Amino acid sequence: MSEQRNYDQSAIQVLEGLEPVRKRPGMYIGSTDERGLHHLVIEVVDNSIDEAMAGYCDLINVEITKEGAISVEDNGRGIPTGIIEKEGKSAVEVVLTKLHAGGKFGGGGYKFSGGLHGVGISAVNALSEWLDVTVCQNGKVFSQTYNRGVAQTALKVVGDTDKTGTKIVFMPDDTIFETVEFQYPRLLHRLKELAFLNKGLKITLKDSREGKEQEDFIHYEGGIKEYVNELNKKDALLAEPYYMSTEADNYQVEIALQYNDSYSENIYSYANNIHTEEGGTHVDGFKNTITKLFNDYGKSMNILKNDEKLSGDDCREGLVAVVSVKLTDPQFEGQTKTKLGNSFMRKVVADAVNESFGSFLEENPKITKDLVLRSITAKKAREAARNARDLTKRKSFLESTTLPGKLADCTEKNSKLCEVYLVEGDSAGGTAKQGRDRRFQAIMPLRGKILNVEKVRLNKVLESEEIKNMITAFGCGILEDCDVSKLRYDRIICMTDADVDGSHIRILLLTFFYRYMRPVLEQGHVYAAQPPLYKVSRGGKNEKYFYDEESLEEYMQSIDRKGELQRYKGLGEMNAEQLWDTTMNPETRTLLQVSMEEAKNADEVFTMLMGDEPELRRQFIEQNATLAGELDV
Repeated sequence: MSEQRNYDQSAIQVLEGLEPVRKRPGMYIGSTDERGLHHLVIEVVDNSIDEAMAGYCDLINVEITKEGAISVEDNGRGIPTGIIEKEGKSAVEVVLTKLHAGGKFGGGGYKFSGGLHGVGISAVNALSEWLDVTVCQNGKVFSQTYNRGVAQTALKVVGDTDKTGTKIVFMPDDTIFETVEFQYPRLLHRLKELAFLNKGLKITLKDSREGKEQEDFIHYEGGIKEYVNELNKKDALLAEPYYMSTEADNYQVEIALQYNDSYSENIYSYANNIHTEEGGTHVDGFKNTITKLFNDYGKSMNILKNDEKLSGDDCREGLVAVVSVKLTDPQFEGQTKTKLGNSFMRKVVADAVNESFGSFLEENPKITKDLVLRSITAKKAREAARNARDLTKRKSFLESTTLPGKLADCTEKNSKLCEVYLVEGDSAGGTAKQGRDRRFQAIMPLRGKILNVEKVRLNKVLESEEIKNMITAFGCGILEDCDVSKLRYDRIICMTDADVDGSHIRILLLTFFYRYMRPVLEQGHVYAAQPPLYKVSRGGKNEKYFYDEESLEEYMQSIDRKGELQRYKGLGEMNAEQLWDTTMNPETRTLLQVSMEEAKNADEVFTMLMGDEPELRRQFIEQNATLAGELDV
């Protein structure tokens, strides 16, 4: 009560300059974890991308420096260096120290822009231990240094040059971020995406950290057409992706599409290079027109009967498409502000698809007939799947209170405290049952590789005993009926052998989760166990376990005499006590939490990997799981 009585004007704080960013960083960059850390890089890169969209930049160099800082350099016009009289400071300093300051508010600096609020580069400055800016402009080289957002010097001329551009080098503040170690694959993924969306743009990514040296040159002259090719690793039903584009004074539209022999649709949409995860008006215009075209041509070619009508889902089965629009004043809405709301874009995109792709279908009747017939097949299969699903619902299999016989359940009733291990094989499953803590750990043995749900329709999925058992055990339902609040376990842990087959099984499991229980993945309930690869015994019970070759080598070099080395080929080679100590004990184990930073990222991975590329599969976990560390129960 005393705190309420003392609440007066003295309790009101006014945060000056960049103080709000340091006080509440999550409001500006989303989080202070690994995701927020990498968001800093993209904020800086986005400024260079805006220069590229304006036609002034064709090269961006990104580097993780030897010290672990980030350097982003472009050959654009350079941040303006003149003095802003109202502020009494250079434009460079105003952009780097003032929130909502920039050239993207209708002042004529940019026609299209991905940075809309003017907080990006200033937020990066505020959240960096130090930041150096170098601008090449008007024949001079300008330089300035900042410390936690505060200018240490005025902008000064340090040399002459015939180049133009901006270079930002910054070191994230380790007092703010949980980690300041950048992940090369994560940066590469986003930079590739930006290169696809801005055809002709050249981007280099370099890692100069000791022991991690690598470099990539990223350049796609074909733009999103190459993007669709990259995504579409399955058998294509069109010889090459179909590409269309249109533009006017206040917008540009680019669309590339291709059909393959899968049973899912994969549409990736962007507005001003921002991934619109929730779609929006541009996607609505695209989808509606594809459906209308297929129905119109189906009727005109006498393939569809008068009362027959294809749904959007039927027409988009096997479709891979990228819809990229750029507009002068994008309006975003939705839960994550990644849904385009500009109503006029619905008609703009619809008209573009109708005119361009409609002409293509008219000029290629054989392709059109094949696509419509495929959609009719999809319609029949969808109806069969719906009937099968309704049947299983009537049998109460999805909501069954009778748990699968193979499931060794835990005794704890509070689902927030429970976890279930999906274990490869009955042998390892038996060992896990003996080694577990039955109070909170359940064990579900799996018989080999589960069904690849990417290659079959729903009715076939529901015929799989292994998948039915998992659905029943988890208790939360599938597809639009998936309700995470009904999930019987807070952690679903995939525990497979540390080899290629084990990785494949893990991929199949994650594919199932992604296609049929996506909210479970998105809300962070799925993990991968990390069993050891090696054991070193040095007499008696003096045993030490290693999870990678580097730590093993380091240990072997540190001991006077070599111990007995054992390489684990599978979980079955460990006894119950060893499996508990190394892989299941919350106090000593390490889990990999499957990250769904962007649904699109995972969507691309599953689309690319669930063909027949074992080498790509093996790289999956490294690129799409983040270290969760020790997990307390």
